[in-house]
Amino acid sequence: MDPRFVTKTMHAYLDYPVAISLVALPFILGLGTSNPLAEWLAVVTGLAAFALTLFTDHKTGVIRILPYSFHLSVDFLVGGIFLIAPLALGFSGLDAWYYWVNGAAVLLVTSLHKPEPTQASLAHT
Repeated sequence: MDPRFVTKTMHAYLDYPVAISLVALPFILGLGTSNPLAEWLAVVTGLAAFALTLFTDHKTGVIRILPYSFHLSVDFLVGGIFLIAPLALGFSGLDAWYYWVNGAAVLLVTSLHKPEPTQASLAHT
């Protein structure tokens, strides 16, 4: 049994709220006490995630020019960066935990992505 259940549509509906939370939560939580980059890394990533979502070829994309597979690759890369950032940039306390939790969540969602059927597999059914 394949445990991957996150569909392209589910992911699309999660993208905007996640991007907005990446912009807003650093201010709400008061991130940046261990390093100012802890506040701004999330904000810049949130703005980039919002733009990525606007341009992704999925249900909530507005200008659908980027393949969904590219979007997933970027998400996976961001998850990894978020896990490494606290160690590389000297974040501690809430600053570090914010990135570890978000990084783990992003990697979990991307790893649970349910592959879409291809034309070849549809022809065999």
